[in-house]
Formats: sequence, C-alpha cells, structure tokens
Amino acid sequence: MDKNTIEHFLHAQVRAWNAGDKEGFFAAYRSVAPESLQIEYVGRGPAAEGWTILEGMWTQQNSKIEIEEVALIINGSEVACHNRNKVRGNSLTIETIELYHFDNGRLTVRYFIHQP
Repeated sequence: MDKNTIEHFLHAQVRAWNAGDKEGFFAAYRSVAPESLQIEYVGRGPAAEGWTILEGMWTQQNSKIEIEEVALIINGSEVACHNRNKVRGNSLTIETIELYHFDNGRLTVRYFIHQP
C-alpha cells in the first residue's frame, strides 16, 4: 500500500469520526483492511477482532469525542499517529499514540492511551 493511500485512509477515518459519519468511518477501514482488522488497547490485553472493537468504540465514544490530528509519521507500511481526543463539552483531552501496520489487506492497530 502506498503512502498516499495510507494518508488518505488516516485523514478520512478522522473526518468521518468527527462528522458522525459511521458509514464513512467503517468504509475507510474496509478500504484498507478487506482481509482482517486487529486492534489492541496496549496494556489492556491482547489484540482482538477489530470490527467488534470499532463498533463498540463508535457506540460508546463517538458522541463524546472529537479528534484532533497532531502528528502523523508514515514509514513504509508502518504509521505512528499522535491524536488529541477532545471530550465534547469540557476542556478534558485524552492523548493517544496510534500505531498502524498495513499488510496486504490486513491491518493491525495498537492504541496507547494517556488519560489524565
């Protein structure tokens, strides 16, 4: 997968999240992970089936969180993102470092979450 495709996915999924566009959010992930998606919340257990995790994330957090993209580094098929997750309605933010590994239709995501 080339750098432009990866960058497009990363920005598209954040735009869809912030717009409350669930269909667009999941479509962005399906476009880069047609074979499989694994997600791990680092420190909370092993990676698990990602579609279920994304569904839960959307249901529990979308109305509460707006994402600000702080930094994005793409090296080949590996990506590191620093996102600032702003809690809607107050000044609380949750910083995340998100690692993405793209591998021939398979995507693995690792979330490092720093909560105040």
